[in-house]
Amino acid sequence: MSITHTILGMLNCKSSTGYDLKKIMQDTSFMPWSGNNNQIYKALLELDDNAFVNSELYPQDGSPTKKVYTITGAGLSELKKWVQSAPEMFEVKKPVLLQLAWADLLSDEELDELLGNYAQELRGQIFIEQTKVQSGFFNQGRTPRESDIWDLINQNIILSYQAELAWVDRAREILFRHRNQKKTAKSAPIKEPEKMEYKIIEKNNQRYILLDLIGESVQTEEDAIWLFTVCIENQITRLLIQGERLSDDFLRLRTGIAGIALQKFSIYGIKAAVILDKERTRGKFKEFLAESNKGQVFRSFLTFEEAENWLLDK
Repeated sequence: MSITHTILGMLNCKSSTGYDLKKIMQDTSFMPWSGNNNQIYKALLELDDNAFVNSELYPQDGSPTKKVYTITGAGLSELKKWVQSAPEMFEVKKPVLLQLAWADLLSDEELDELLGNYAQELRGQIFIEQTKVQSGFFNQGRTPRESDIWDLINQNIILSYQAELAWVDRAREILFRHRNQKKTAKSAPIKEPEKMEYKIIEKNNQRYILLDLIGESVQTEEDAIWLFTVCIENQITRLLIQGERLSDDFLRLRTGIAGIALQKFSIYGIKAAVILDKERTRGKFKEFLAESNKGQVFRSFLTFEEAENWLLDK
C-alpha cells in the first residue's frame, strides 16, 4: 500500500498541509501510516520532486508560515494510473491467533479471560469506527457515487470487526462446551464479573453514565475495565463517578487500577469526571490528578455541579 498515492488521493479532494494530512491518516483505520511524521513529509518531498504536487506558503499572524500542498495534473494522472492497477491481496496477521495457537497451556478461566478481553477491545473498536463514520474525512463524498464508495469502505471496516467479534463468541462457545469433560485437573469455575449499579442520565440533549453513591466500588483491574465496557455497550462517551465509588486501592497508583482506567478512556475517547474531596487526594495520586486535570480525559472536582458542567461542555 503506497503512502504517496494515498496522499495524492487526499490532495485530490482538497489542498492540505502536511499536518492536515497527518490528522486524516491518524484518524482513518485503513491508511498506511506508521505513526512517524517524517514518513509523510518525506513522501511530500518525493511527490514535489516528481512534479505531482505544488506547494505554496501562507504567512499567519502569530503562527508559523503554513505550507499548503496541491495536486497537479501529472499527480492526478499518476493517481488514476495507480487506482486502475491490480489490487494487492490483504494479509491476515492477527496477534490473537498466535496467542490462541498455544492457548492450550491456559486453564479454562485464563483462556476465557483472554478471549473476553479481546471481545471488549473489539466492541470498543466498533464503537470508534462508527463514530468516525459520522465525523471523519470519509464522511460525505463530492458526488453521489463517491459517497456510496466511501459508505462501502466504512461498512467494510465495521463489518470486519463485527465478524471478528462473532468469531470470538463462537470460539468461546466451542472451547467451553466440553469443560466438564476435560480429562485433566478441573479448572476453577469461571465467574462472571460483578455488575455494578449505574444510571444513564440525559441532560442538555446529551447522555452520560453516572456511578452515584449507591453500589459496589471500583476495586480491581477488572472493575476498571468494566467502566470502559459499560460506556462502550451503551455507546456513551461521558462518565461521572462519585468518589465514594472508588476504592482506596483505586487511589493507590501502585495497584495500576487507575492507570488501566485512564488508558482505556484515552484510547476510546471517553471523558470521565470524578467527585473527590481533598482528604482522599494525597501523595502520588494527588500528583496524578494534577497532571490529568490539565487534559480532557479524566478530571476531578469538588462538587457535582462542577463535574457535570465540565462533562457536558462540548
